Amino acid sequence: MTFNPNGIDRRVPANSDGAVPAGSVIILSASAGAGHDGAANELADRLRTHGFQVRLYDLADVLPWGLGRVLRGTYRGILTRASWVYGLLFAIGNTFVGSAPATRFLLRPARQRILDRLPADIRLVVSTYPIASQILGPLRRDGRLSVPVVTYLTDFAVNRIWVSPGVDLHCAAHGTTRSEALALGAGNVHVTGRMVADRFRPGSARARVRARQRFGLPAQGRLALLVAGSWGVGEVERTAAEIIRSRAAVPVVVCGRNAPLYRRLRRLGLGYVLGWVDDMADLLRATDVLVENAGGLTALEAMATGVPVATYRPIPGHGRANAVTMARAGVSSWIRRRKELGPILDELIEGERGSRQREAGLRLFESDPTQWINELVRREERALFIPSSSHTLRALRSGMVADVASRMLTGWGVRRGRSPRRYRTRTPARAGKRSG
Repeated sequence: MTFNPNGIDRRVPANSDGAVPAGSVIILSASAGAGHDGAANELADRLRTHGFQVRLYDLADVLPWGLGRVLRGTYRGILTRASWVYGLLFAIGNTFVGSAPATRFLLRPARQRILDRLPADIRLVVSTYPIASQILGPLRRDGRLSVPVVTYLTDFAVNRIWVSPGVDLHCAAHGTTRSEALALGAGNVHVTGRMVADRFRPGSARARVRARQRFGLPAQGRLALLVAGSWGVGEVERTAAEIIRSRAAVPVVVCGRNAPLYRRLRRLGLGYVLGWVDDMADLLRATDVLVENAGGLTALEAMATGVPVATYRPIPGHGRANAVTMARAGVSSWIRRRKELGPILDELIEGERGSRQREAGLRLFESDPTQWINELVRREERALFIPSSSHTLRALRSGMVADVASRMLTGWGVRRGRSPRRYRTRTPARAGKRSG
């Protein structure tokens, strides 16, 4: 696959017959923080430019018995109040070889609920959340889901729960991510780049001045944007105080939806404190460096905006895993010790380290993952066309071809006086009713 070297081509591509791709795409995400949903929303917007009808489903609404909302609340509670517990569970899940098969077994009741939500014109299903991949992969592997399944790896680091057999394409951010996915047994992993909204791009000096005025920030001086996800988790107060003591920059802290954190920081006077920010792109352009603790969506947005990224005091679990992989990829600096905080922030803001990271981060956005996904659908479509004496017919999916052959044999048997067999009509979304 080739890409436009001068930037991302957002024109709607045509199929081989000149028609715009038709059909529906389902994106299955999870409202566990803003990162997974953010990726799903941007993916949906871009796939629509390719002519698809896109529907987004929240895993919390798919799991039976209200289990999804219970798990989401439990996850948030553990992450904000006892993050060490989450870190322990993450480590066990990533170390224990049977964690992914066990997860797939426990999620079996959700499989039929997914199938029941698929429209008749379904062409593709995408997962932006690891547990969702554990539901979709077995459906695809067992033939119950006959359209391609794509896992969009939102994290730089890959754990065992991200990898599920049956997935047709894994979209990785970087070569380091691809290597980790392959080591865990993932098939067909490609470095497809990353995507954020178009408004996240480097700004001019004038745009920087305007952004600082808009947020009430000083016109002069170095500013470090401190983020901790939409829930404001981690050692935010301690990090803000240590940035101030380092004298490398003044922190601008975004608390997200964590109102108690916002009130505490305002009371303590730890830098410039903001709550939920709708225009993160403008705020990024106002600052000199991003300090984060999870390797989430804001880190990607900073890279696209040309702001160097530092990971400091990462949260347990995926935060520390992402810190390792991002640093290895050269898109972030993992600051492991407090005494390193000031010197590394200095290097990122004004030194060669910052220049290298800006270049490495911007390269992630030179290609568009939706072009890979669109090509996968087009290959599947071309494989379903067989020539006829008068016109081109869309072939039925592999399971349906066998079904048609069986019907032909049954008809022959009836004419020969044999007992007919019963066959159930199969829809394009379901190639069989076997349990998996």
